[in-house]
Amino acid sequence: MKWTQIPLGPLQTNAYVIQNDEHEAIIIDPGGDGPQLVEWLKQESLQPLAILLTHAHFDHIGAVDDVRRAFSCPTHIHHLEGHWLGDSTLNGSQRFMSDNPIVIQDADFLINSEKSLTIHSFTFEILETPGHSPGSVSYYMKDESIIFSGDVLFEQSIGRTDLPGGNHEQLLKSIHTKLLDLPEETVVACGHGRPTTIGQEMDHNPFLSGF
Repeated sequence: MKWTQIPLGPLQTNAYVIQNDEHEAIIIDPGGDGPQLVEWLKQESLQPLAILLTHAHFDHIGAVDDVRRAFSCPTHIHHLEGHWLGDSTLNGSQRFMSDNPIVIQDADFLINSEKSLTIHSFTFEILETPGHSPGSVSYYMKDESIIFSGDVLFEQSIGRTDLPGGNHEQLLKSIHTKLLDLPEETVVACGHGRPTTIGQEMDHNPFLSGF
């Protein structure tokens, strides 16, 4: 497996493209710049099989419909935020980019619980990690030793909780009970900024002490 981090959209949110040797791919959080992302995928001769969303904030969903139209691939999101895709108030685009609010078609699959998700050769353990938003999830690839955490955990920081549905104590609980239980060498592919590891955040993240 190979994964590529691609900052997209107005906040340079990290999209992740995970590909196998057959040039099949999974796209996580295509946040914007849809035409450019589609062109890059075509140039790389990749065939996206699915779009996985960690949550439904506007900066993580902006290119969903562009990718879906170009490659006819389904979208997965937690059921608590399925209705956010088509509501610019809930997904935040009305507040932060009122001149260009984002309205996305309904997801094809709603995540209702923690489970294993296998799409061809790609297998993810879906972890419910609310706090940044009610339906935030993280996608863990055990064999690849990487977790795609969205805006839950960052390098020496954590997700904001001042947006609708955010809950600081719930976020800390998610991090401590779901993410920090993973092996310390696990790479954390964050929604913004550089990747880190579980071990680095256990040792150096100032927001995680004293919980």
